[in-house]
Amino acid sequence: MPWAGRTPPTPAAGTPVRSLTAPAPLADSHASVPVSATLAVNDAIAARKRNGQPVLPLGFGEAGIPVLPLLAAELAAAASRGGYGPVAGSPELRAAAAGYWSRRGLPTTPDSVVAGPGSKALLFGLLIAIGSDVAVARPSWVSYAAQARLTGLQPQFVRAAAGHGGICDPDELARVVQESRAAGRSLRAVIVTLPDNPTGTLATPHAVRELCEVAVRYDLIIISDEIYRDLVHDESTQFLSPAQVAPDRTVVTTALSKSLALGGWRLGVARLPAGELGATLRDRLLGVGSEIWSAPAAPIQQAAALAFSEPPEIRNRVAQSRRLHAAVARGVADVCRNAGLTAPDPQASFYVYPDFEPWRGWLRSRGIHSGADLARHLIGQYGMGSLPASAFGEAADALRLRLATAMIYGDTDLQREEALAAADPLRLPPVATALTRLSEILGDLGP
Repeated sequence: MPWAGRTPPTPAAGTPVRSLTAPAPLADSHASVPVSATLAVNDAIAARKRNGQPVLPLGFGEAGIPVLPLLAAELAAAASRGGYGPVAGSPELRAAAAGYWSRRGLPTTPDSVVAGPGSKALLFGLLIAIGSDVAVARPSWVSYAAQARLTGLQPQFVRAAAGHGGICDPDELARVVQESRAAGRSLRAVIVTLPDNPTGTLATPHAVRELCEVAVRYDLIIISDEIYRDLVHDESTQFLSPAQVAPDRTVVTTALSKSLALGGWRLGVARLPAGELGATLRDRLLGVGSEIWSAPAAPIQQAAALAFSEPPEIRNRVAQSRRLHAAVARGVADVCRNAGLTAPDPQASFYVYPDFEPWRGWLRSRGIHSGADLARHLIGQYGMGSLPASAFGEAADALRLRLATAMIYGDTDLQREEALAAADPLRLPPVATALTRLSEILGDLGP
């Protein structure tokens, strides 16, 4: 102790004396942000469960299927690996990720791959590395804008292209870039989500090309979040990555949390473009990673290398999950439409984005004026979790909700495995019960 055996100095007259056990209040900061809306609603649902209250868990975007035993065994076999390893990730993992992208029409070398503790951390690191404001679609995943603010920069919301969730309207993007730069702001990046969270839709190749044309014209870096790529419901649907159209300016990210339900394992990978931009971004991203996460967990990397190498067991598991997510998302969308709501056709992942606008007058008479009011009412009155459109950047008075459908497959691994294998999962008791409950809630809530 620095003052052991000595008398501490007497403060100068007028100096405030503060208790050694009472630190100074924290200063206001751009880092003072609330808990992410997706995690907050999950905590609220869990609290209701602990209290023995009924719940309908449609708020949290978790994939809702058990860990594949093959991957669990690989992780267990790697449990003795305790070293840090390279910041970019192990050579085996980077080679496997490079192969994953190459099989999808994106030729990739291991040197262009950087791994991190989830694609969420990599996205944050990329925003720091780019160091400029970023354009994001309205609506878009909750963390894009929040992460931009954490870096001290500004998210610039751009209306989503009509009928194409996850991608900015190209004309609106051009206008926002022009106005931002005229105001002295540096806007050098745009984030797209293919397929989209929250709408569960996939932008067409034409929309992707139009976005890339604007990015080239205004020298924008494209960050393409493709974490749901392998969960496009119809495998015949054409998927076009911006990295195929504008390869020298596109970063692609993905992870294992959605297609293989390994969210808690926290492992993601980023594919950086070739050329000078890619080299600069890689150096900066590795610098950021070295100071924040040092290296992804070594045992997880070994299991992830197996996952990205895609042996038959992995491909079969992803195909099973794709079919299950598609069937249940369609079932939830149908319940919403049958109740008189509107909703886009689910094309990918496990999200439905119904619009309660047809009920606006009726809901107003019940004291519900905004999407947040609606979400609070649903969880408070019925135990139904959801997220309002305002969490995704839309206006407060928008009456759209994101419903995440993958947590109604069952409460046990056995029930979830049965759902994966079922020819018609909508007939299984856990799913059927959830759909019936949703129908009852909407019937009670609506006019």
